[in-house]
Order: sequence, then C-alpha cells, then structure tokens
Amino acid sequence: MDLQEITEHVAALLRAPATLEDRDFHLVAYAAHDDTIDPVRLESILHRRATEAVRARFERHGIARAAGPVRIPADRSLNQLGRLCLPVRWNNVTYGYLWLLDDEERITPAEAAEAMPLCDRAGLLMARQARERDDLGWKVADLLSTHPDARTQAADDLTDAGVATPPFTVAVLRTPTPVPLNPWLLPHSVLTTFWQRDHVLLIPDSASTRTTLDRARLLLEERSVPVQAGVHSPCPSFADVHESWLRARVAARAAAPGETRDWTTLGVLRLLRTAGDEALSQATQTPGTARLLENEDLTETARTYLDLAGNAQKTAETLNIHRQTLYHRLRRIEALTDLSLTDGQDRLTLHLALTLNPHLTHQAHSTETNKT
Repeated sequence: MDLQEITEHVAALLRAPATLEDRDFHLVAYAAHDDTIDPVRLESILHRRATEAVRARFERHGIARAAGPVRIPADRSLNQLGRLCLPVRWNNVTYGYLWLLDDEERITPAEAAEAMPLCDRAGLLMARQARERDDLGWKVADLLSTHPDARTQAADDLTDAGVATPPFTVAVLRTPTPVPLNPWLLPHSVLTTFWQRDHVLLIPDSASTRTTLDRARLLLEERSVPVQAGVHSPCPSFADVHESWLRARVAARAAAPGETRDWTTLGVLRLLRTAGDEALSQATQTPGTARLLENEDLTETARTYLDLAGNAQKTAETLNIHRQTLYHRLRRIEALTDLSLTDGQDRLTLHLALTLNPHLTHQAHSTETNKT
C-alpha cells in the first residue's frame, strides 16, 4: 500500500475528505469522500502546499509534538472548517499530517484510533523515502567530488541502482543563504543533492526540465529568497555529471536573481569555467581598464557602445544622450584606458574586461588593482 492508497483508505474508513501533507505542509496525497471543501484544503490541492499562515495557525495546536489525533476547531472568519489531524510518525519522529475535514465532529475517538495504524504505515513509508533520498543525495554528491575514484564508484552505484536513466539535464539553483529543498516534492526520477551551497538537480528526459525547475524554484522562493538557476544538457552519463555540474554552476553564476541561464547561451562568459577569478582578472584587466571601472558613467557607455558593435547612433539612443556627448565620452574612455576604440585588438581587450568584470569577485579585482 503506497501513500496515495493509505490516504484513500483513511478517507473511506472515516468517511471524510483526507489530505496527506509532509512536515512542511506540502501536499503528498489527497482523497475525496464527498464535495466538502474549504479554502485551506483547496489551497493545498491547487498549489500543492498550505500557506505559511495556515501552517502557523495549525501548529499552535501542538500537532508537531502530538502522538495522537488533534482537533482543529473551525474558524468562521476565515471560512475554515473544523478538521481532525492524525500525526504521521515513525520511531517518535513526525514526518507529516493526515487531515480529515470533520466540521461536525462525526469521527469518534475510537474511529480515529482505528486509523492510527495506517498513519504509522504512512510514517514508515515516509521515513524510508527520506532515508533513500538521503542515500541517493550522498551518491550524487560523490559524483561532484574532486576525487575521480569517488566519482567512478558513485556512477557505478547509481547505474546499478537503476534509479534514473541518462541523459540528464544538470541544474544548479543558488540562493544567497542556504535554504532546504524537499526532494519529495519533485518527481521521483529527479536526483538531488546540496553541494558547495548550491542545490544540484539531475533531471532525466523522462521528467520535464521546465516543470521541475519551476517547481524547485517555487519551493525555494516561497521562503522569500531569490534564486539564480543554471542548466547544462545533455549530460550523457553519470560519469559526465561532474563536468555538466561545473558548467551549470557557471550558468547560475551568470544568471540574475529570478533568472535561469543555459550554458549554451553564455557566449564569452564560458571563460568563467576555464580559470579562477584571479587568473581571469589578471588575463583581462589592465591598469587602464581598472581606472575606467572606477567611473560608472564611462563604464556603462563603453559597455553599451561595444555591445552595440560600435554603432554610435544606437548607443546614443540607448543611453539617451546627444551624439556629441557620446563622442566626448569615447575620447575620455580612450584616454583613461590607453586603448584605441578603432583598433580591433584593443576593442576586444576592453570588451572582455567589461563583460567579465561583473562576474568576478571583488577580491580578485581589488588584488589586481593593487598590483597595478
């Protein structure tokens, strides 16, 4: 009996609509018994999770520590019906909650007690899934190791386990501060781990990359943190995950908050994969470009001019300045950088410096500036 079957069985046994949610109030399964519904149940089913307000309201009744059924009274001001909460536990750990809409309190204590063994069964399954997910997460982390032997062993283990079939899209989701991502709420074929402060997802072709990424992003953003995402595909085998991850990391690094970047769209930013920040800074920055970067207006002018392939008219229109003002700024840029904007190599040097600089750490840039 799986979690959906358990939920349906409890709904039939207690003659009430049932909803199974995990500890974080994300929907796991649900079963209708009649057409009874309220905004809390509707929100959980439609959006696959309850709101933070609902979670806080329900947890005030002590459900996280309860070992037996807990009554949640109705709140008519919110159109919230009364319900019965059956904690889903295993080995004294709460893994979720099985909710029954029971506004008229027709479910007797004896009937609720009869359903508790099914909740124990659900707790066992959820605990088992948690352990399996943790084990797989460690294997995926080993694929990202700097040690080739560890990567080879992990690739062999995952292949033998048959948990997912390549090719993959490898995705990296980055947040400013570490935020947990519940892997239960992603397709079972998607492998996940948390490595070097990033969430790493291996998404097989059998799962929709766009849908999975949107789901993972939503789970993180609902905690009020911005997410930068990067992807690389195809990753043909477990043995190739390490390189795909490094490329997806670069794509995530280049993405703006709320954006997803694909490795194939990065252009010259792929250089971020080839060397560390300090080495790239030393290779692309000059004393002149360092001086230019201290002037925001001239830096924006130079970057816009070069991005528009030296088209003065389009540059002036984009910056909303007069053409003569643009020419004056270009002369100042040449004077500051000791580079000629009519020389192809000089233009390439300046364009590389300006394109890569926003993606290099300030420490690397400061070090190079001090050296000059």
